[in-house]
Amino acid sequence: MKTAIYPGSFDPTTFGHIDIIERASKIFDRLIVGILNNRSKKPLFTVEERVDMLQIVIKDLPNVEIASFSGLLVDFAKACDSHVIVRGLRAITDFEYELQMSQTNHILDAELDTVFLTTDLKYSYLSSTTVREVASFHGDISAFVPEFVEREMRKKFL
Repeated sequence: MKTAIYPGSFDPTTFGHIDIIERASKIFDRLIVGILNNRSKKPLFTVEERVDMLQIVIKDLPNVEIASFSGLLVDFAKACDSHVIVRGLRAITDFEYELQMSQTNHILDAELDTVFLTTDLKYSYLSSTTVREVASFHGDISAFVPEFVEREMRKKFL
């Protein structure tokens, strides 16, 4: 069984993330969405809230699991018995950063490879940062995130 990991902060989960999750779930037997607990950032949602939201969003994808992690991605991959990392690319600027991370991870673990999926064009502009900013000014984010995530974000900005 081929297991892949799709890591990220998912703060919040956007339609772009969901696009990559759905497509990767068709390629791999098992996909683990790894939610990074990055202590150097101040997220809008706790790790637990992000895990809960993603579990609701992907409930119809039986081969997708949600897990949180901290520390090195290579260590998380080993713990999940995975040799594949999935990353989404929106633009050239994403590629430069992701290529560097991919090469670093490959040096740390020569058996670990990265597969890049380009985001659907309709989501190529979309980032969690943009969604948080629009939501913070009470803008309409319904085109960016599922309805459930939108409601949770509205609660944060009340």
